[in-house]
Parts: sequence; structure tokens; C-alpha cells
Amino acid sequence: MNTKNHISALIIDDSRLARQELKHLLNKHPEIQIEAEASDAEQALAFMKNHNVDVLFLDIQMPGKDGFELLQQLDQVPQVVFVTAYDEYAIKAFQHNALDYLQKPIEPEALDRAVSKIVQQHHLLKAQQPSEKNRETLGVHDQVFVKDGEQCWFVTLGDIRLFEVSGNYTTLYFDDNSPMLNKTLNQLAERLDDNRFFRANRNQLINLNHIQKVEPWIQGIRVHLSGGETIELSRRQTQQFKEVMSL
Repeated sequence: MNTKNHISALIIDDSRLARQELKHLLNKHPEIQIEAEASDAEQALAFMKNHNVDVLFLDIQMPGKDGFELLQQLDQVPQVVFVTAYDEYAIKAFQHNALDYLQKPIEPEALDRAVSKIVQQHHLLKAQQPSEKNRETLGVHDQVFVKDGEQCWFVTLGDIRLFEVSGNYTTLYFDDNSPMLNKTLNQLAERLDDNRFFRANRNQLINLNHIQKVEPWIQGIRVHLSGGETIELSRRQTQQFKEVMSL
């Protein structure tokens, strides 16, 4: 998160005129600082490898990777405002829990409302996260983008109770959903805060905040999660679990 008062933004759109128009409209919103612009997903990904931004103004249909495919490549997804000429994406975007959706040509009033949401969400996240956060570690307030078939979600990591390996994919369990993320469990475990997420066994990683009950088991303990899942821990993992939980 940007430590300055400004909210950093990246504009991603294959149309130069569309980028210029959005920048012009954002001139009246000095709280939004445009860090860069990109004409496609690859340019955007290259920039975000070395820079953190608070919000993406993201076109959906672009040459090469589309906006959804770009988001799948990010380990840590900032707030997203979709900007597109195609209104058929509107319902889908809101189902994905995007911060807002702007249809081209952008109406200044619609942008004003979007900026208000951006500012509100920025202050909320800033209050939730430590000011000196290690950005290599993903915490409970960070979000990931998950696309499974035609459905997509922006998922806050704190809402995910269980990560379960499925080959080169990982199934995420949150609410009544269980989509698959195209990352291995090892890739995720390396980035997650080990004070909040625990590697229960080779195939499963649990969110400690979603534990409802712990009971003895012949080989260690069983952990019951809020979604009804029962996770078995070996004696070795049981000892580590007790240390983490101060049991």
C-alpha cells in the first residue's frame, strides 16, 4: 500500500485515446496518482513486478491476455475498477467483487462515484494493515483473483478456510465455493503469513482463524473447520500446531 497520502493507480488499456481520456478525467481527483499506464497485460505485469499500486483501472478486452487473465497472473491483487466499452461484462464484473465498473465513454459522475469507493476502501485497508508490512508476505486482508471456468472471484485471504492441493492447482474453500487456483500449494505457502495459515499436511493448509474444534486422533489430532471440513494432523504436525497455537 502506498505510504503517502496519494492513492497510486495503474491504467491498463490498449486504446491510447481511452487512456488519455481517463487521465484527463482523473485530473480533478488529485488523491489519485497515476504511476504508469500500460497498453497490454504484459506491460502491466512487467511494471507490477517492481511496483506496488493501490488500484488498477483495467480494460477487459485487450490483445493477448484479457483483463481477467492478467489478474490470474498476480499473486497479490490490488483494488480493481474495470473500464470497458462492453456492457455485457458489467454483471460479471460485479459478481467478481470488483470495486466498480465504468463503461466507455466514461461519464464524469460515474468516475466520481468510483473514486469515492476507491478512497473509502483505501482508508479501510490502510487501517487494517500494518504500516511497515512485509510485502513479500500475504496477510489476511490481501486478496487473490480466482477464475474457475466462467466464474471468477476476488477473494480476501482471510475468508479462505482451507487450501487443498490438486496436482499443479490448489482448491480454495470459502463460503460455499471451492474453485481451483492455478498455483501449487507450495507456491502459496511460501507467501502466506505463517502466523495465520498452517501447513497441516502435505496436501492441506488451513486458516487458523477458521478452526472451530480440535480433538485427539490416533495419530495426532483432528481439526474441524468452520465449513465442516475435518483435517487430520500427524504427530509431527500436531507438535508444530501446538507450538503455533501456544497449546
